[in-house]
Amino acid sequence: MNDNEIIEEGILDAMGISRPAYEEIQTIIGRLPTVDELSTLMAMWKTQGGGQSLLSWLKGQPHSTERHEYLENENEPQSREIREPRVRECIDIARSLAADTEADAEGFIHRGDALYMVGDVSELFVDSDYGRNYLHLAANPISLADDSEATSYLELILDSLLGNDALFGYRRIGNGGLFGTLVRCTAPSRTGFDILACREVRLDAFLFGERGVRYLAALDEPREDFFLQKLSEARINCCFLGRATKGRILVDGMDFGSIQRYIKQ
Repeated sequence: MNDNEIIEEGILDAMGISRPAYEEIQTIIGRLPTVDELSTLMAMWKTQGGGQSLLSWLKGQPHSTERHEYLENENEPQSREIREPRVRECIDIARSLAADTEADAEGFIHRGDALYMVGDVSELFVDSDYGRNYLHLAANPISLADDSEATSYLELILDSLLGNDALFGYRRIGNGGLFGTLVRCTAPSRTGFDILACREVRLDAFLFGERGVRYLAALDEPREDFFLQKLSEARINCCFLGRATKGRILVDGMDFGSIQRYIKQ
């Protein structure tokens, strides 16, 4: 540990800030915070926290994100800056988008299964149910290349893993984005899910974006090493999401409610 790290640890200890909370503050601010910024956030938490732990309160705050050309193009009248929603705001968004969601005919996810997103994480959400129906945005002006080749390659690898019993099943992430796909796939067994969002992209893009070639895969713990090894050999990116639960949905520790609230009865 160098001198700067020792000083940093001393400041955090004196202010009562844990390492996970400090990392969350960096995400919110988008860089290393100053002592004044730490003090301000601590004061805000004490007055606005409502009894929440510091980390739980921080997870509900908006995060710093890079500017997006397709949202802030001054020459495109319908393009505008859209504030990234907080985790708790995504609960209402998710319920609105999932109002007419129907469960998959065949479920492949069971309680305790490890859940992975296979493919590159996408930061696009404009051309999606969320962008069109909730934000009332026009179609994404960014021209994307045909993804049929990437789709074929990923499905070939996933079919091979499925044939080798390395995973229980997979579905392409489609309408409603990752959240909508998780709901459809966990609804048949009423399992729900507990996941952590990827901090490299906007929360709404991670949960509700539909663009890009991405798949939801489920497997159990003994198969994870083999699964990850084969994806690495195939040079395919993946992201561990979390695990299937007993009937409830959690995102970044925030309770989104029962799975039954998100599916068409």
